[in-house]
Amino acid sequence: IHSTMTKTLLLLTALSLILGCISASSSSPPTASIQGRLRLPDPAASLNSTRITLNDGSFTTYTQPNGDFIFHRVPPGVHLLDVQSRQHHFSQVKIQLLEDAMDSPKCIEYVYPGAPKQAMPHPLELTAHASYEYYEKRQGFSIFSIFKNPMILMMLFTGGMLFLMPKMMEDMDPEQKEMMQKQMEFQQDPSKMLSSMLKGLTGAGDDDEGDSYVPIERKPSAKAGGKTVRRGKRD
Repeated sequence: IHSTMTKTLLLLTALSLILGCISASSSSPPTASIQGRLRLPDPAASLNSTRITLNDGSFTTYTQPNGDFIFHRVPPGVHLLDVQSRQHHFSQVKIQLLEDAMDSPKCIEYVYPGAPKQAMPHPLELTAHASYEYYEKRQGFSIFSIFKNPMILMMLFTGGMLFLMPKMMEDMDPEQKEMMQKQMEFQQDPSKMLSSMLKGLTGAGDDDEGDSYVPIERKPSAKAGGKTVRRGKRD
């Protein structure tokens, strides 16, 4: 009797496990595999092992030496595929998996975020659009690069003015020379320049000159026909 009860319990346990597995498999959502290949514009160039992610790292895989990759057990929904390459720029792909058509995912390619979308078939074929450049090539020496220096330009301008100013002064009128000399004096002494500007704004210089000017009354001379009066000394 004991052995019969043991066998019965074992059969019931096995049946419950089988039923549980069947119910779990029937209740779990369907999954699919997403696969593709990375390529370079130059077929002779080799591609290093590259990390590829779905949904910002929810699923991760790496490429094989020939560039193939695959994601297993991907649930239905909308997934975003990114190629995490440090050397080449690949398109971003949005993949839609429907429960009714898990074997035929819909894939949309974006060359860069915000670019016009375009449909692409599955399995994916992604070709690098460009290569990243982290360093600039060192330029060789050029004589023209000297003239890009602001200090050199200022020195050349100053030297040219020193060479041309004497020739320009020769062709000037005396009044223009005098005005030029005054301007040079003002530049050497900023206080004079400020005082002259203040006088020009307020008109103080003109008033002073007007006040200081006094008409002189001239007496008629003997040559002009005037009479002179002599006064004698008092005793």
